[in-house]
Amino acid sequence: MMCLACKGIAMSDGVNGAPEKALLWHEAGRGAVLATVVETWGSAPRRAGAQMAISGDGEIAGSVSGGCVEGAVVAAAEAALAAGRGRLLQFGVSDGDAFAVGLACGGTIRVLVEPVGAVLAPEVLAELVAARAARRAVAYVCDAQTGGGVVQFDGFEARFRLDRSGTEEDGRFVAIHNPPLRMIVVGAVHIAQALVGMARHVGFDPILIDPRSAFGNAARFPGERIVEEWPDAALEAVGIDARTALVTLTHDPKLDDPALAVGMRSRAFYIGALGSTRTHAKRVARLEAAGFSQDEIARIRGPVGLDIGAANPGEIAVSILAEGIAALRGKA
Repeated sequence: MMCLACKGIAMSDGVNGAPEKALLWHEAGRGAVLATVVETWGSAPRRAGAQMAISGDGEIAGSVSGGCVEGAVVAAAEAALAAGRGRLLQFGVSDGDAFAVGLACGGTIRVLVEPVGAVLAPEVLAELVAARAARRAVAYVCDAQTGGGVVQFDGFEARFRLDRSGTEEDGRFVAIHNPPLRMIVVGAVHIAQALVGMARHVGFDPILIDPRSAFGNAARFPGERIVEEWPDAALEAVGIDARTALVTLTHDPKLDDPALAVGMRSRAFYIGALGSTRTHAKRVARLEAAGFSQDEIARIRGPVGLDIGAANPGEIAVSILAEGIAALRGKA
């Protein structure tokens, strides 16, 4: 089996809008197929739930394996579109092909292809796309062998929490579509310069909040989204959901405390505040005096970050990001 890259077919990043592209192509009359990984080997660069959209004229968006089976999936998708039937594809990936895309060894990958219209109902796909645009956690549930499913917003709480697509015991495949992860950083300080870049590299969409233009500006944070408002107003406008981490770094109660007040009563999966143990004790006293409960205050990780002996801004950023990921994945 030849890798897709070897055949000269262009690939886009795996973090993509495959459902959106499939709907767009279908509505334009070009034909579309949505291909979804339903099972794969443990070291694969694409987990179950990874998707690729294929248009009727061969354009693709997304990736299902990092390059080693995409060519075969495109060919199978074209055949499925012509036949008007869903298909479950299985590939045995050789060690050589796996190595070519950065894996140590090969394995098995199963990919479900669903022609839009004949199998995947356009109105279901439109509902899925609308939920994604609104940052609503949504599951697409279908028969793992043939496709053709429905959208559900509840009933799979563990899968939503773990961000894990997969096949249920009854043979239904559940594709989890969680909103993109966000990390909101209050305080455009030196640590933030390291943190926002690291956060982006591991899949977070960073947002920087600082009303002080001397700190939060494009020269210090090129290409980043900067909100020059007071933190409480900025957070109310941006919104905090269950896919959001909040980190305060200013050391200034006038900025940190209003942000934490919004964060504690939000669904943020992680809240961290920079400062020593003594500084955090003072922070706790202020928040108690402001009427926050012990349970609300206990949501704040302070001092922020895992205790790895960090000694400079970059190392502190690593400790913060690691603690945030641990909170996301349910690790103590």
